[in-house]
Amino acid sequence: MRHSIAVLLLVFAASAAATEVSLIGTFDTKAAILAINGGAPKTVRVGQSFGGVTVVSVEKERATVDVDGKRRVLIRGQTFSTSGSGDRQTAVLIAGQNGHYTADGQVNGGQVRFVVDTGASVVALPAADARRLSIDYRKGQPTTVQTAAGPTPAYSVRLDTVRVGGIELNNVEGMVIESGLPIALLGMSFLNRVEMRNDAGQMTMIKRF
Repeated sequence: MRHSIAVLLLVFAASAAATEVSLIGTFDTKAAILAINGGAPKTVRVGQSFGGVTVVSVEKERATVDVDGKRRVLIRGQTFSTSGSGDRQTAVLIAGQNGHYTADGQVNGGQVRFVVDTGASVVALPAADARRLSIDYRKGQPTTVQTAAGPTPAYSVRLDTVRVGGIELNNVEGMVIESGLPIALLGMSFLNRVEMRNDAGQMTMIKRF
């Protein structure tokens, strides 16, 4: 009995000692902004260590870190844990001064800047973004939507992939709006497929399906 209790205590201690690190952002090639074990973001320069995490190198939107002897390359928004559960498809966003969450993501492999909008039923793209991404949106189902500038034509489309941080989803329902939309909206056709946790201006999204 005592032996069993001792083994359980060792397993618990190993689990408690696990480190979880999220890449929030980068400063050129000089430093990475990390959130460690759910704490506040911390700027860590290349070669420096914090909370058991050493920043080995930094590139645009990614950083190589050493976590308790395990080296990993993290893309902005991605999380890694040494708990043994492996990499999770995770994205971590920090609220701006206006309280809104924005994210640099990808649609069909091309770069897109999103604002998180739980009021949008689908991922919505400005027509300029769709054209840049070579999306032939006018083959989609036409409709009309209301924007701040008034009613405007829009087209329902299917997006092959939408990526934010370490999360990539396939076959996502989307809409392309001809005018009046200044930035892409990360709507519920993406958000319904992730778990969202909001804590003191930091949003963590974890892929569900």
